[in-house]
Amino acid sequence: MWNYSFAVQSTFILGIILVFYFSLPRLSIRMNRTFVFMLITQSAVIFFDVVSSWADNNYSLMTSSVLYFLNSVYFILFYIRAYASYVFTANVFRVDLILDKVKANLMLIPLAVSILMVASTPWTGIIYTIDAKGYHTGPFYDVLYIISYFYLAASFITMLIYRDNIKKRRYWYSMLLFNAIILAGIICRRAFPTLLLMDTFYLMCVIDVYLTFQNPEFYLDLKGSVFNSSAFRDYIEENNGLLAHRLLGVAIHNYHEMRDIYGATKLDEGIGMIARYLSVTFPSCNVFYYGRGRFMILGPSDMAYEECTAMINKMFDKPWTEENMELYLEVGYVTADLTGKLNSTDAFFNALLLGFSEAERKDDRIPVVVSDVQMAENENEVSVKRALEAAIEGDRVEVFLQPIVDAGTEKVAGAEALCRVRDSKGDLIPPGLFIPIAEKNGRINQLGEQVFEKTCRFVSENDISKLGISWINVNLSPMQFMKPDLAERYEAVIKRYGIDPKVIHLEITEEAMVDDVFLRRQMQAMQHRGFMFVLDDYGVGYSNLTRVKKCSFINVKFDMSIIRDYCKEPDEILPNMILTFKHMNYGVTAEGVETEEMAKMLKDVGCDYLQGYYYSRPLPMSDFAQKYSTF
Repeated sequence: MWNYSFAVQSTFILGIILVFYFSLPRLSIRMNRTFVFMLITQSAVIFFDVVSSWADNNYSLMTSSVLYFLNSVYFILFYIRAYASYVFTANVFRVDLILDKVKANLMLIPLAVSILMVASTPWTGIIYTIDAKGYHTGPFYDVLYIISYFYLAASFITMLIYRDNIKKRRYWYSMLLFNAIILAGIICRRAFPTLLLMDTFYLMCVIDVYLTFQNPEFYLDLKGSVFNSSAFRDYIEENNGLLAHRLLGVAIHNYHEMRDIYGATKLDEGIGMIARYLSVTFPSCNVFYYGRGRFMILGPSDMAYEECTAMINKMFDKPWTEENMELYLEVGYVTADLTGKLNSTDAFFNALLLGFSEAERKDDRIPVVVSDVQMAENENEVSVKRALEAAIEGDRVEVFLQPIVDAGTEKVAGAEALCRVRDSKGDLIPPGLFIPIAEKNGRINQLGEQVFEKTCRFVSENDISKLGISWINVNLSPMQFMKPDLAERYEAVIKRYGIDPKVIHLEITEEAMVDDVFLRRQMQAMQHRGFMFVLDDYGVGYSNLTRVKKCSFINVKFDMSIIRDYCKEPDEILPNMILTFKHMNYGVTAEGVETEEMAKMLKDVGCDYLQGYYYSRPLPMSDFAQKYSTF
């Protein structure tokens, strides 16, 4: 009656997968545990599918109680398999059915009802019956398909709702194929009920996810002796909120130098020896390799750091030897207590990397502690990074204008464009926080270009002469200034908005004056296109009058620290410097003017322009235009 040859072949293939899967170390995360549950369920389904089908074909040799038992177990496992497929899909898409108990219990109701129906079948015959003529389907046999369709629909809905939880697009496509194969299997089973094809389709599903992301080797490093950095990140992210661990990091000193000294092959062999030693010495812990000679031992919350480091130190006090190889290595340590919930896993990983960097530089073996304070600082930095990325990608960098006042008339003569970025709550982030990050991650170029373009747009949309200003200063970071196509890019923006480049004065700091030849060549290229330059923050860098003299600035802005020092303790240095610049035909601007007294002192020493909170804080462009439109 039933042809189970397909199921027999599937059994052998599944057996090979099981042998490979269980022969390798596996990380204890929810997705892996669910996959094991699915493998075991699938194995049991195939076994009972074959056995029950054989028994039904040979019903005359069996008692009715045996037939009822075998078929009931098969039906129950069939339902559980459908549920297991849904749970696996939910875990791949990071839906925590353990924490969301309401959802979990609701999803268990159809399974529980169907199991009860099967359990009552020997007395009610609602799913199937067995009599003297053998096996027969019952009136509610189609519950088998209803349950399958229900959990399949739940899987597709989960994929749609939580699609943004998937990091890699190929994972999404793999799970789409996974559930599509199940759907095809259900259709084929219904079309050909006597062929045991459903097991073959489920085997295809297992192969699909195994090849995509369930092969244990994807989480292993150093020939399978330890887990890799991806495994560590996934473990921390999944268990965040339930963490109860102590982490001990081991960092090899001067890793790159050691590769040069011993050679890449020998050092890699040594790293493998260390990995095997740590795995054997700490069998109850998970050991991870983070690359560049960095290991992490993730143990229970009561793990004794001192005992662990003492054992490891004994191994590094002597050379690592194997056959004809001897490696003399030094190590440093990092420790962190991971309990409860991390506010930001990204902040933790950043703090951990900084801890490793410090441990690699230390001469002693005293562990570097990754503290809550460091993680909080890194969390703040991560939030600033995200806000910066969002502002740049969404073209939401704001430009504020601060007026620059003519010292003689005390009327607004110009303005400086200053970039501003808001956090997720809409509050302004201090420039001292996001500017260094933008410089470090290379985003300063996009940041500066947005400020320049929005300033040009403001000039094109407003008659700035009616605002009482003749020019607007725009800052150029040293990184921007080094771009060889800067002149062409800025000229294109000027032409697009149809404005005179002389209206935009470009401010560069002394950091941009490192290379005299490039400095003059870049300035000449920009000045040839009509731009004018202002030297910003003079007095805190390493330029001198000789170098400044070689560059055709129209104005020199003294750094506010120089201004404040002079106003606190007047001397002859600042007045003489101002006098020198004026003899060189440079205008002079004083930044950081905060009081009327400061303004008077700076006028008296010959400053041409004044800028600071005494006159106005930086204002959004619209507010600036509204405030000074009466001029």
